[in-house]
Amino acid sequence: MGRCMDQALHANARPGTADCCLCLKGDIIPAHSRTVTIIMNPIWKNFLRSEQADVETDAQISFPANADGHKPRIYALAHLAVLTISGNDAANLLQGQISCNIRDLSETQSSLGALCNPKGRAIATFLLIKTDDIFLMVLPVELLATVKKRLGMYILRSDVLLTDSSDSLCVLGWKPPSAQLSDDEALFSTLPQVPLSINLGQRRLLVARPETAIAWWTEQTRHGCLATSSAQWRYLDIIAGLPWLTTATSEAFIPQMLNLDKLGGISFTKGCYTGQEIIARTHYLGKAKRAMFLAECQTPEMPAPNTVIFDDSLPDSSQPAETPEQDQAAGRVLLAAQQDGICKMLIVIPISETGTYQLKLADQHKLALLALPYSI
Repeated sequence: MGRCMDQALHANARPGTADCCLCLKGDIIPAHSRTVTIIMNPIWKNFLRSEQADVETDAQISFPANADGHKPRIYALAHLAVLTISGNDAANLLQGQISCNIRDLSETQSSLGALCNPKGRAIATFLLIKTDDIFLMVLPVELLATVKKRLGMYILRSDVLLTDSSDSLCVLGWKPPSAQLSDDEALFSTLPQVPLSINLGQRRLLVARPETAIAWWTEQTRHGCLATSSAQWRYLDIIAGLPWLTTATSEAFIPQMLNLDKLGGISFTKGCYTGQEIIARTHYLGKAKRAMFLAECQTPEMPAPNTVIFDDSLPDSSQPAETPEQDQAAGRVLLAAQQDGICKMLIVIPISETGTYQLKLADQHKLALLALPYSI
């Protein structure tokens, strides 16, 4: 067992335990300072460049295009990062702050969830993984510092350590050969191996130390996997209906508007947590008036998160409002991605009692709704 590299910071921690180090199935990961700057691991970044990656930013990685749609693919997902929550009181802290039930997690089952403000609005959505007594929260890198600060407000004297693991853990995507896929495997089921592997339907999300990620990547490319740009993974997340938030959409929606109740990311029986009163009231007094839909549009410009959407089937929706609260007729873009000239997007709009929509962007480009892989 390795020794903690930050003993001065963790003077009360027990060396070689989860109090001072993060143990990911035998991999010792130093617990870094609480103010670590979010940055991609340089060893991992240099390896990807040697694999012909264009690291446009630390959150966007591109590879040469390959049109072979039948081969398995691998992705380096630098737009996602890991916040590690460890310590004897980690589970209790999370149980009182997030929408999913921490007691339902195991080493073989992960969960989506949301961290909300007191008004029930989601600050961030995440995928939460349990390994031993440590929790790995996978979330958009742009919201990691916000979530870490918010959770840190509730630690007080609890035995909890929040660690920005951006430099210690890599997030990867894998679209495996069809022969390795199973329709019987539960969504977000987890293989507690090295690297950790979480089921996303026809894809898997992996978490590993840089050395493990490099070895796994090398092995997969040797077997014919194609390195693919992270933008395509975001596109696949959109058509899968996974509601990742951004700084532009943080605190704009309650979790039901993001379909988290349909994805198992909300527990209505776990008891109190921040924002629970509003979320539970929406559930027990009637369903949410808005939901997240998948749409497509032929537009040359990809709409940014929080872009206004209008519905001509509703009155007075022709002009944008100054604030989301004033804009009762319009919806908002959550995420968008383009492929082959078509823009796919997740949008949050009012639920029509008649099922009739005439959706458009402010530039008059019309939107068509598509089916999500789950029922709304």
